[in-house]
Amino acid sequence: MLARVRSGALMGIDAVVVEVEVEMSIGLPYFNVVGLPDGAVKESKVRVLSALKNSGYQLPHKRVTVNLAPADIKKEGAAFELPLALGVLAAARLLEEEPLGHYLFGGELSLDGAVKPIRGVLPLALAARDGGFKGVMVPLSNAAEASLVDRIEVIPVSQVREAVEHLNGAAPVAPFCRGEEPPAPPGQAPSLDMSDVRGQSEVKDALELAAAGGHNMLMCGPPGSGKTMLARRLPTILPPMSFQEALEVTKIYSVLGLLGEGQALVQSRPFRSPHHTISDAGLVGGGPQTRPGELSMAHHGVLFLDELPEFRKNVLEVLRQPLEEGVVRLARAAHNVSYPCRVMLVAAMNPCPCGYYNVIERDCRCNRLRVAEYHAKVSGPLLDRIDITLETRPVELRHLTALDSAERPSTYYRARVEQARDRQRFRFRPEAGTYCNAQMSPRQLRRYCQISPKAQADLETAVWQLGLSARAHDRILKLALTRADLSGHARIEGDDMRFAISCRVLDRKTWLHRDQVPSVPFEPGARAQ
Repeated sequence: MLARVRSGALMGIDAVVVEVEVEMSIGLPYFNVVGLPDGAVKESKVRVLSALKNSGYQLPHKRVTVNLAPADIKKEGAAFELPLALGVLAAARLLEEEPLGHYLFGGELSLDGAVKPIRGVLPLALAARDGGFKGVMVPLSNAAEASLVDRIEVIPVSQVREAVEHLNGAAPVAPFCRGEEPPAPPGQAPSLDMSDVRGQSEVKDALELAAAGGHNMLMCGPPGSGKTMLARRLPTILPPMSFQEALEVTKIYSVLGLLGEGQALVQSRPFRSPHHTISDAGLVGGGPQTRPGELSMAHHGVLFLDELPEFRKNVLEVLRQPLEEGVVRLARAAHNVSYPCRVMLVAAMNPCPCGYYNVIERDCRCNRLRVAEYHAKVSGPLLDRIDITLETRPVELRHLTALDSAERPSTYYRARVEQARDRQRFRFRPEAGTYCNAQMSPRQLRRYCQISPKAQADLETAVWQLGLSARAHDRILKLALTRADLSGHARIEGDDMRFAISCRVLDRKTWLHRDQVPSVPFEPGARAQ
Protein backbone atom coordinates (compact mmCIF):
# COMPACT_ATOMS: atom_id res chain seq x y z
CA MET A 1 0.00 0.00 0.00
CA LEU A 2 1.16 3.55 -0.76
CA ALA A 3 0.77 6.44 1.72
CA ARG A 4 1.72 10.12 1.45
CA VAL A 5 2.71 12.52 4.22
CA ARG A 6 4.06 16.05 3.79
CA SER A 7 6.92 17.70 5.60
CA GLY A 8 9.43 20.45 4.77
CA ALA A 9 13.09 20.74 3.78
CA LEU A 10 15.14 23.85 4.52
CA MET A 11 16.60 25.83 1.63
CA GLY A 12 18.43 28.77 3.09
CA ILE A 13 16.02 30.22 5.65
CA ASP A 14 12.88 29.03 3.85
CA ALA A 15 11.12 25.66 3.89
CA VAL A 16 10.11 23.76 0.76
CA VAL A 17 7.20 21.32 1.02
CA VAL A 18 8.46 17.74 0.71
CA GLU A 19 6.16 14.83 -0.06
CA VAL A 20 7.09 11.70 1.89
CA GLU A 21 5.87 8.70 -0.12
CA VAL A 22 5.89 5.40 1.77
CA GLU A 23 5.25 2.11 -0.01
CA MET A 24 4.93 -1.20 1.84
CA SER A 25 5.13 -4.25 -0.44
CA ILE A 26 5.71 -7.98 -0.26
CA GLY A 27 9.38 -8.92 -0.07
CA LEU A 28 12.26 -9.39 2.31
CA PRO A 29 12.07 -6.97 5.26
CA TYR A 30 14.09 -3.96 4.19
CA PHE A 31 13.79 -0.20 4.77
CA ASN A 32 15.12 1.97 1.95
CA VAL A 33 15.05 5.79 1.73
CA VAL A 34 15.63 7.58 -1.59
CA GLY A 35 15.28 11.21 -2.71
CA LEU A 36 18.71 12.71 -1.94
CA PRO A 37 18.74 12.11 1.85
CA ASP A 38 21.80 12.96 3.94
CA GLY A 39 23.32 10.68 6.58
CA ALA A 40 20.95 11.80 9.34
CA VAL A 41 17.89 11.04 7.19
CA LYS A 42 19.24 7.61 6.23
CA GLU A 43 19.76 6.79 9.90
CA SER A 44 16.16 7.78 10.64
CA LYS A 45 14.85 4.37 9.63
CA VAL A 46 16.47 2.77 12.69
CA ARG A 47 14.92 5.31 15.09
CA VAL A 48 11.53 5.18 13.33
CA LEU A 49 11.20 1.39 13.57
CA SER A 50 12.34 1.34 17.21
CA ALA A 51 10.01 4.21 18.15
CA LEU A 52 7.01 2.47 16.55
CA LYS A 53 7.86 -0.84 18.18
CA ASN A 54 8.28 0.73 21.65
CA SER A 55 5.02 2.65 21.15
CA GLY A 56 3.14 -0.63 20.84
CA TYR A 57 2.68 -0.91 17.05
CA GLN A 58 3.35 -4.24 15.34
CA LEU A 59 4.43 -3.74 11.75
CA PRO A 60 4.15 -6.47 9.08
CA HIS A 61 7.40 -8.01 7.85
CA LYS A 62 7.43 -6.36 4.44
CA ARG A 63 9.65 -4.28 2.26
CA VAL A 64 9.38 -0.52 2.94
CA THR A 65 10.44 2.04 0.32
CA VAL A 66 10.40 5.77 1.10
CA ASN A 67 10.73 8.48 -1.54
CA LEU A 68 11.32 12.13 -0.57
CA ALA A 69 10.07 14.35 -3.40
CA PRO A 70 11.21 16.57 -5.04
CA ALA A 71 14.26 14.40 -5.45
CA ASP A 72 16.64 17.18 -6.56
CA ILE A 73 16.56 18.95 -3.16
CA LYS A 74 18.90 17.65 -0.49
CA LYS A 75 17.07 16.50 2.66
CA GLU A 76 18.97 17.16 5.89
CA GLY A 77 18.38 16.66 9.60
CA ALA A 78 16.08 14.57 11.75
CA ALA A 79 12.83 16.51 11.15
CA PHE A 80 11.54 13.82 8.75
CA GLU A 81 11.29 11.11 11.42
CA LEU A 82 7.76 11.95 12.63
CA PRO A 83 6.29 12.08 9.07
CA LEU A 84 8.20 8.88 8.24
CA ALA A 85 6.67 7.09 11.22
CA LEU A 86 3.15 8.27 10.35
CA GLY A 87 3.66 7.31 6.71
CA VAL A 88 4.77 3.79 7.69
CA LEU A 89 1.68 3.37 9.89
CA ALA A 90 -0.59 4.61 7.10
CA ALA A 91 1.04 2.26 4.59
CA ALA A 92 0.53 -0.61 7.07
CA ARG A 93 -3.19 0.41 7.36
CA LEU A 94 -2.79 1.23 11.04
CA LEU A 95 -3.65 4.87 10.38
CA GLU A 96 -6.12 6.56 8.06
CA GLU A 97 -4.35 8.48 5.27
CA GLU A 98 -7.00 11.17 4.73
CA PRO A 99 -6.18 13.28 7.87
CA LEU A 100 -2.48 13.29 6.89
CA GLY A 101 -3.19 15.60 3.96
CA HIS A 102 -4.26 18.53 6.17
CA TYR A 103 -0.95 19.14 7.96
CA LEU A 104 2.79 19.52 7.53
CA PHE A 105 4.69 17.32 9.97
CA GLY A 106 8.09 17.67 11.57
CA GLY A 107 9.82 16.12 14.55
CA GLU A 108 12.70 13.96 15.70
CA LEU A 109 11.99 10.65 17.42
CA SER A 110 13.71 8.98 20.31
CA LEU A 111 13.81 5.20 20.60
CA ASP A 112 10.94 5.15 23.11
CA GLY A 113 8.60 7.08 20.79
CA ALA A 114 9.02 10.55 22.28
CA VAL A 115 8.95 13.48 19.84
CA LYS A 116 11.99 15.73 20.31
CA PRO A 117 12.39 19.39 19.22
CA ILE A 118 13.87 20.30 15.85
CA ARG A 119 15.24 23.44 14.20
CA GLY A 120 13.47 25.32 11.43
CA VAL A 121 9.92 25.06 12.77
CA LEU A 122 9.06 28.68 11.98
CA PRO A 123 9.88 28.32 8.24
CA LEU A 124 7.86 25.06 8.27
CA ALA A 125 4.84 26.89 9.71
CA LEU A 126 5.19 29.67 7.14
CA ALA A 127 5.32 27.06 4.35
CA ALA A 128 2.13 25.47 5.72
CA ARG A 129 0.29 28.79 5.68
CA ASP A 130 1.53 29.75 2.22
CA GLY A 131 0.75 26.27 0.89
CA GLY A 132 -2.86 26.34 2.05
CA PHE A 133 -2.53 23.63 4.71
CA LYS A 134 -4.74 23.54 7.77
CA GLY A 135 -1.75 23.60 10.10
CA VAL A 136 1.37 21.86 11.36
CA MET A 137 2.04 19.03 13.79
CA VAL A 138 5.29 19.69 15.64
CA PRO A 139 7.00 18.76 18.92
CA LEU A 140 5.53 20.33 22.03
CA SER A 141 8.76 22.26 22.67
CA ASN A 142 8.45 23.96 19.25
CA ALA A 143 4.73 24.77 19.45
CA ALA A 144 5.19 28.34 20.72
CA GLU A 145 7.55 29.10 17.86
CA ALA A 146 5.15 27.72 15.24
CA SER A 147 2.25 29.67 16.76
CA LEU A 148 3.90 32.95 15.71
CA VAL A 149 2.40 32.31 12.27
CA ASP A 150 -1.25 33.31 12.04
CA ARG A 151 -4.11 31.56 10.23
CA ILE A 152 -2.82 28.02 10.85
CA GLU A 153 -3.50 25.38 13.49
CA VAL A 154 -0.56 24.18 15.60
CA ILE A 155 -0.90 20.66 17.01
CA PRO A 156 1.74 19.98 19.70
CA VAL A 157 2.67 16.35 20.34
CA SER A 158 5.13 14.74 22.70
CA GLN A 159 4.68 11.06 21.71
CA VAL A 160 4.08 9.19 18.45
CA ARG A 161 1.00 7.52 19.94
CA GLU A 162 -0.39 10.96 20.84
CA ALA A 163 -0.04 12.03 17.17
CA VAL A 164 -1.71 8.85 15.90
CA GLU A 165 -4.65 9.11 18.29
CA HIS A 166 -5.22 12.72 17.30
CA LEU A 167 -5.27 11.85 13.59
CA ASN A 168 -7.56 8.85 14.21
CA GLY A 169 -9.91 10.98 16.28
CA ALA A 170 -9.54 8.77 19.36
CA ALA A 171 -7.97 11.51 21.53
CA PRO A 172 -7.86 14.88 19.76
CA VAL A 173 -5.11 17.27 20.85
CA ALA A 174 -6.17 20.87 21.47
CA PRO A 175 -4.40 23.36 19.16
CA PHE A 176 -1.68 25.39 20.82
CA CYS A 177 -2.68 28.95 21.81
CA ARG A 178 0.08 31.49 22.09
CA GLY A 179 -0.08 33.86 25.03
CA GLU A 180 1.31 37.36 25.20
CA GLU A 181 5.08 37.58 24.88
CA PRO A 182 6.76 39.17 27.92
CA PRO A 183 8.31 42.54 27.08
CA ALA A 184 11.98 42.27 26.19
CA PRO A 185 14.52 44.64 27.69
CA PRO A 186 15.85 47.07 25.07
CA GLY A 187 19.36 46.37 23.93
CA GLN A 188 21.69 43.46 24.36
CA ALA A 189 21.71 43.30 28.15
CA PRO A 190 20.19 45.42 30.93
CA SER A 191 23.56 45.66 32.67
CA LEU A 192 24.99 47.77 29.81
CA ASP A 193 24.28 51.50 29.72
CA MET A 194 25.76 54.56 28.07
CA SER A 195 26.18 56.18 31.47
CA ASP A 196 28.98 53.68 32.15
CA VAL A 197 31.18 55.47 29.59
CA ARG A 198 33.03 58.48 30.97
CA GLY A 199 33.73 61.37 28.63
CA GLN A 200 33.78 60.68 24.87
CA SER A 201 30.82 63.01 24.29
CA GLU A 202 31.67 63.43 20.58
CA VAL A 203 31.73 59.68 20.04
CA LYS A 204 28.42 59.26 21.89
CA ASP A 205 26.85 61.90 19.65
CA ALA A 206 28.15 59.99 16.61
CA LEU A 207 26.73 56.73 17.99
CA GLU A 208 23.39 58.44 18.47
CA LEU A 209 23.55 59.62 14.85
CA ALA A 210 24.37 56.10 13.67
CA ALA A 211 21.50 54.58 15.66
CA ALA A 212 19.02 57.21 14.46
CA GLY A 213 19.73 56.64 10.76
CA GLY A 214 20.98 53.02 10.71
CA HIS A 215 24.43 54.15 9.54
CA ASN A 216 27.62 52.07 9.48
CA MET A 217 30.43 53.32 11.70
CA LEU A 218 34.21 52.94 12.15
CA MET A 219 36.06 54.07 15.28
CA CYS A 220 39.83 54.52 15.08
CA GLY A 221 41.77 55.14 18.25
CA PRO A 222 44.43 53.83 20.65
CA PRO A 223 43.87 50.90 23.00
CA GLY A 224 41.80 51.80 26.04
CA SER A 225 39.92 54.68 24.43
CA GLY A 226 36.58 52.92 24.86
CA LYS A 227 35.87 51.67 21.31
CA THR A 228 34.63 48.22 22.33
CA MET A 229 32.82 49.54 25.39
CA LEU A 230 30.90 52.04 23.28
CA ALA A 231 30.07 49.54 20.54
CA ARG A 232 28.61 47.04 23.01
CA ARG A 233 26.28 49.72 24.33
CA LEU A 234 24.97 50.70 20.90
CA PRO A 235 22.06 48.18 21.04
CA THR A 236 20.85 49.85 24.25
CA ILE A 237 19.96 53.04 22.34
CA LEU A 238 18.37 51.37 19.32
CA PRO A 239 14.57 51.37 19.09
CA PRO A 240 12.79 48.07 19.86
CA MET A 241 12.10 45.75 16.95
CA SER A 242 8.68 45.59 15.37
CA PHE A 243 6.92 42.22 15.32
CA GLN A 244 7.75 41.76 11.63
CA GLU A 245 11.44 42.48 12.28
CA ALA A 246 11.44 40.10 15.25
CA LEU A 247 9.83 37.42 13.08
CA GLU A 248 12.55 37.78 10.43
CA VAL A 249 15.31 37.48 13.04
CA THR A 250 13.60 34.52 14.73
CA LYS A 251 13.38 32.75 11.39
CA ILE A 252 17.17 32.91 10.99
CA TYR A 253 17.85 31.74 14.54
CA SER A 254 15.29 28.95 14.16
CA VAL A 255 17.05 27.60 11.07
CA LEU A 256 20.37 27.63 12.93
CA GLY A 257 18.88 26.05 16.06
CA LEU A 258 19.96 28.98 18.24
CA LEU A 259 16.66 29.70 19.98
CA GLY A 260 16.92 29.22 23.72
CA GLU A 261 14.89 26.68 25.61
CA GLY A 262 11.32 27.93 25.81
CA GLN A 263 12.12 30.92 23.59
CA ALA A 264 9.63 31.48 20.79
CA LEU A 265 10.52 34.96 19.57
CA VAL A 266 13.79 36.92 19.44
CA GLN A 267 12.79 40.30 20.86
CA SER A 268 16.14 42.02 21.45
CA ARG A 269 18.15 43.36 18.55
CA PRO A 270 21.06 40.98 17.80
CA PHE A 271 24.63 41.97 18.59
CA ARG A 272 27.24 39.77 16.92
CA SER A 273 30.98 40.14 17.44
CA PRO A 274 32.88 37.44 15.50
CA HIS A 275 36.59 36.81 16.07
CA HIS A 276 38.98 38.13 13.44
CA THR A 277 39.99 34.57 12.46
CA ILE A 278 36.52 33.92 10.98
CA SER A 279 36.29 32.66 7.38
CA ASP A 280 34.32 34.32 4.61
CA ALA A 281 31.71 31.51 4.76
CA GLY A 282 31.38 32.00 8.51
CA LEU A 283 30.83 35.72 8.04
CA VAL A 284 28.39 35.89 5.12
CA GLY A 285 27.12 32.29 5.05
CA GLY A 286 27.70 29.21 2.96
CA GLY A 287 29.76 26.15 3.81
CA PRO A 288 28.90 22.51 3.10
CA GLN A 289 25.33 22.90 4.41
CA THR A 290 24.82 26.49 3.09
CA ARG A 291 23.73 28.12 6.32
CA PRO A 292 23.48 31.81 7.31
CA GLY A 293 26.62 33.48 8.62
CA GLU A 294 27.31 36.10 11.27
CA LEU A 295 26.18 38.86 8.92
CA SER A 296 22.66 37.42 8.69
CA MET A 297 22.62 36.53 12.38
CA ALA A 298 23.00 40.28 13.02
CA HIS A 299 19.95 41.07 10.82
CA HIS A 300 18.14 44.17 12.17
CA GLY A 301 20.93 44.48 14.74
CA VAL A 302 24.63 45.28 15.08
CA LEU A 303 27.61 43.47 13.57
CA PHE A 304 30.73 44.53 15.48
CA LEU A 305 34.14 43.85 13.91
CA ASP A 306 36.83 44.59 16.48
CA GLU A 307 40.42 45.04 15.26
CA LEU A 308 39.21 45.47 11.68
CA PRO A 309 42.64 45.27 9.92
CA GLU A 310 43.29 41.89 11.58
CA PHE A 311 40.51 40.26 9.54
CA ARG A 312 41.70 38.58 6.35
CA LYS A 313 41.35 40.83 3.33
CA ASN A 314 39.18 38.38 1.37
CA VAL A 315 36.83 38.16 4.36
CA LEU A 316 36.37 41.92 4.50
CA GLU A 317 35.88 42.27 0.75
CA VAL A 318 32.88 39.91 0.70
CA LEU A 319 31.05 42.44 2.87
CA ARG A 320 30.89 45.06 0.15
CA GLN A 321 27.85 43.91 -1.82
CA PRO A 322 25.78 42.66 1.17
CA LEU A 323 26.27 45.98 2.99
CA GLU A 324 25.05 47.83 -0.09
CA GLU A 325 22.05 45.63 -0.88
CA GLY A 326 21.04 44.27 2.53
CA VAL A 327 20.97 40.68 1.28
CA VAL A 328 23.52 37.87 0.82
CA ARG A 329 23.13 35.92 -2.41
CA LEU A 330 24.97 32.61 -2.63
CA ALA A 331 25.06 30.72 -5.93
CA ARG A 332 25.87 27.03 -5.77
CA ALA A 333 25.89 24.35 -8.42
CA ALA A 334 22.61 22.81 -7.22
CA HIS A 335 20.70 25.85 -5.97
CA ASN A 336 20.77 29.56 -5.11
CA VAL A 337 19.93 30.91 -1.66
CA SER A 338 19.48 34.40 -0.25
CA TYR A 339 19.87 35.55 3.34
CA PRO A 340 18.69 38.95 4.64
CA CYS A 341 21.34 41.11 6.30
CA ARG A 342 20.02 44.58 7.11
CA VAL A 343 22.70 45.33 9.69
CA MET A 344 24.52 48.24 11.25
CA LEU A 345 28.22 47.56 10.77
CA VAL A 346 30.30 48.94 13.63
CA ALA A 347 34.06 48.45 13.37
CA ALA A 348 37.01 49.42 15.53
CA MET A 349 40.70 49.65 14.75
CA ASN A 350 43.93 51.06 16.13
CA PRO A 351 45.68 53.92 14.28
CA CYS A 352 48.76 51.73 13.78
CA PRO A 353 50.06 48.24 14.68
CA CYS A 354 51.34 49.35 18.09
CA GLY A 355 48.24 51.46 18.66
CA TYR A 356 49.78 54.82 19.62
CA TYR A 357 50.27 56.70 16.36
CA ASN A 358 49.83 60.46 16.97
CA VAL A 359 48.84 59.89 20.62
CA ILE A 360 50.13 62.60 22.92
CA GLU A 361 52.63 61.46 25.59
CA ARG A 362 52.96 58.01 24.02
CA ASP A 363 55.78 56.85 21.78
CA CYS A 364 54.78 55.10 18.56
CA ARG A 365 57.20 52.38 17.40
CA CYS A 366 55.80 52.24 13.85
CA ASN A 367 57.43 53.98 10.91
CA ARG A 368 55.40 55.78 8.27
CA LEU A 369 55.47 52.89 5.78
CA ARG A 370 54.26 50.40 8.37
CA VAL A 371 51.35 52.66 9.34
CA ALA A 372 50.34 53.02 5.69
CA GLU A 373 50.47 49.25 5.17
CA TYR A 374 48.32 48.73 8.25
CA HIS A 375 45.61 51.08 6.97
CA ALA A 376 45.83 49.57 3.47
CA LYS A 377 44.43 46.31 4.88
CA VAL A 378 41.03 48.04 4.84
CA SER A 379 40.24 48.81 1.21
CA GLY A 380 38.89 52.12 -0.03
CA PRO A 381 35.68 50.60 -1.46
CA LEU A 382 34.86 49.11 1.95
CA LEU A 383 35.56 52.43 3.72
CA ASP A 384 33.28 54.13 1.20
CA ARG A 385 30.42 51.94 2.48
CA ILE A 386 30.97 53.13 6.05
CA ASP A 387 29.05 56.33 6.75
CA ILE A 388 30.76 57.49 9.96
CA THR A 389 34.52 57.35 10.45
CA LEU A 390 35.79 59.10 13.55
CA GLU A 391 38.77 59.24 15.83
CA THR A 392 38.62 58.30 19.50
CA ARG A 393 41.01 59.78 22.01
CA PRO A 394 42.15 58.49 25.42
CA VAL A 395 39.76 59.45 28.19
CA GLU A 396 41.02 62.36 30.26
CA LEU A 397 41.89 61.65 33.89
CA ARG A 398 39.39 64.21 35.18
CA HIS A 399 36.54 62.22 33.64
CA LEU A 400 37.76 58.95 35.14
CA THR A 401 38.18 60.28 38.68
CA ALA A 402 35.05 62.43 38.84
CA LEU A 403 32.67 61.03 41.45
CA ASP A 404 29.73 63.25 40.49
CA SER A 405 29.89 62.57 36.77
CA ALA A 406 26.44 63.10 35.24
CA GLU A 407 26.71 61.00 32.09
CA ARG A 408 23.56 60.67 30.06
CA PRO A 409 21.93 57.21 30.27
CA SER A 410 20.87 55.05 27.35
CA THR A 411 17.23 56.00 27.89
CA TYR A 412 18.03 59.62 26.96
CA TYR A 413 19.66 58.64 23.68
CA ARG A 414 17.05 55.99 22.89
CA ALA A 415 14.18 58.48 23.26
CA ARG A 416 15.85 60.85 20.78
CA VAL A 417 16.61 57.98 18.40
CA GLU A 418 13.00 56.79 18.48
CA GLN A 419 11.75 60.29 17.67
CA ALA A 420 14.12 60.49 14.70
CA ARG A 421 13.06 57.04 13.50
CA ASP A 422 9.38 58.08 13.74
CA ARG A 423 10.10 61.01 11.44
CA GLN A 424 11.84 58.71 8.98
CA ARG A 425 8.98 56.19 9.00
CA PHE A 426 6.56 59.01 8.23
CA ARG A 427 8.85 60.27 5.46
CA PHE A 428 9.27 56.87 3.81
CA ARG A 429 5.70 55.63 4.22
CA PRO A 430 5.22 55.53 0.38
CA GLU A 431 8.53 53.67 -0.04
CA ALA A 432 8.26 49.92 0.49
CA GLY A 433 11.30 48.40 2.19
CA THR A 434 12.87 51.72 3.31
CA TYR A 435 12.58 52.59 6.99
CA CYS A 436 15.73 54.62 7.77
CA ASN A 437 17.96 57.18 6.06
CA ALA A 438 20.87 54.82 5.50
CA GLN A 439 18.74 52.73 3.11
CA MET A 440 17.88 55.60 0.77
CA SER A 441 18.58 55.14 -2.94
CA PRO A 442 20.04 58.00 -5.02
CA ARG A 443 16.54 58.76 -6.33
CA GLN A 444 15.16 58.96 -2.80
CA LEU A 445 18.12 61.07 -1.76
CA ARG A 446 17.29 63.69 -4.40
CA ARG A 447 13.61 63.56 -3.47
CA TYR A 448 13.81 63.90 0.31
CA CYS A 449 16.98 65.94 0.97
CA GLN A 450 16.03 69.59 1.22
CA ILE A 451 19.19 71.64 1.84
CA SER A 452 19.62 75.24 2.90
CA PRO A 453 21.98 77.39 0.78
CA LYS A 454 24.55 77.52 3.62
CA ALA A 455 24.55 73.73 3.98
CA GLN A 456 24.90 73.33 0.20
CA ALA A 457 27.91 75.65 0.18
CA ASP A 458 29.56 73.72 3.02
CA LEU A 459 29.04 70.42 1.20
CA GLU A 460 30.59 71.74 -2.02
CA THR A 461 33.57 73.05 -0.06
CA ALA A 462 34.05 69.68 1.67
CA VAL A 463 33.95 67.78 -1.63
CA TRP A 464 36.64 70.10 -3.05
CA GLN A 465 38.90 70.24 0.02
CA LEU A 466 38.67 66.56 1.03
CA GLY A 467 38.49 65.02 -2.45
CA LEU A 468 35.35 63.01 -1.67
CA SER A 469 34.00 60.31 -3.94
CA ALA A 470 30.41 60.35 -5.20
CA ARG A 471 29.48 57.65 -2.69
CA ALA A 472 31.02 59.66 0.17
CA HIS A 473 29.08 62.72 -1.02
CA ASP A 474 25.79 60.79 -0.81
CA ARG A 475 26.63 59.37 2.60
CA ILE A 476 27.33 62.83 3.99
CA LEU A 477 23.91 63.90 2.73
CA LYS A 478 22.29 60.94 4.51
CA LEU A 479 24.15 61.77 7.73
CA ALA A 480 23.11 65.41 7.51
CA LEU A 481 19.48 64.41 7.01
CA THR A 482 19.65 62.15 10.07
CA ARG A 483 21.16 64.97 12.10
CA ALA A 484 18.30 67.21 10.94
CA ASP A 485 15.83 64.53 12.11
CA LEU A 486 17.50 64.46 15.55
CA SER A 487 17.45 68.26 15.74
CA GLY A 488 13.86 68.57 14.55
CA HIS A 489 14.80 70.64 11.49
CA ALA A 490 12.49 70.70 8.47
CA ARG A 491 15.52 70.79 6.14
CA ILE A 492 19.28 70.27 6.37
CA GLU A 493 20.80 73.34 7.99
CA GLY A 494 24.42 74.44 8.11
CA ASP A 495 25.15 72.94 11.54
CA ASP A 496 23.66 69.60 10.42
CA MET A 497 25.95 69.54 7.39
CA ARG A 498 29.05 70.54 9.37
CA PHE A 499 28.41 67.82 11.94
CA ALA A 500 27.97 65.24 9.16
CA ILE A 501 31.24 66.33 7.53
CA SER A 502 33.04 66.10 10.89
CA CYS A 503 31.97 62.44 11.07
CA ARG A 504 34.09 61.59 8.00
CA VAL A 505 37.55 61.88 9.60
CA LEU A 506 39.26 59.28 7.42
CA ASP A 507 38.29 61.18 4.27
CA ARG A 508 40.77 63.92 5.14
CA LYS A 509 43.89 63.65 2.99
CA THR A 510 46.20 64.71 5.83
CA TRP A 511 44.76 62.51 8.59
CA LEU A 512 47.13 59.55 8.17
CA HIS A 513 50.38 61.55 8.13
CA ARG A 514 49.71 64.55 10.29
CA ASP A 515 53.22 64.35 11.68
CA GLN A 516 54.66 64.70 8.17
CA VAL A 517 52.16 67.04 6.42
CA PRO A 518 50.76 70.25 7.91
CA SER A 519 47.12 69.74 8.83
CA VAL A 520 44.55 71.55 6.67
CA PRO A 521 41.28 71.50 8.59
CA PHE A 522 37.94 71.75 6.89
CA GLU A 523 37.01 75.44 6.51
CA PRO A 524 33.28 75.89 5.88
CA GLY A 525 33.63 79.19 4.07
CA ALA A 526 36.57 78.32 1.78
CA ARG A 527 35.86 78.03 -1.95
CA ALA A 528 37.82 76.54 -4.82
CA GLN A 529 39.63 79.11 -6.93
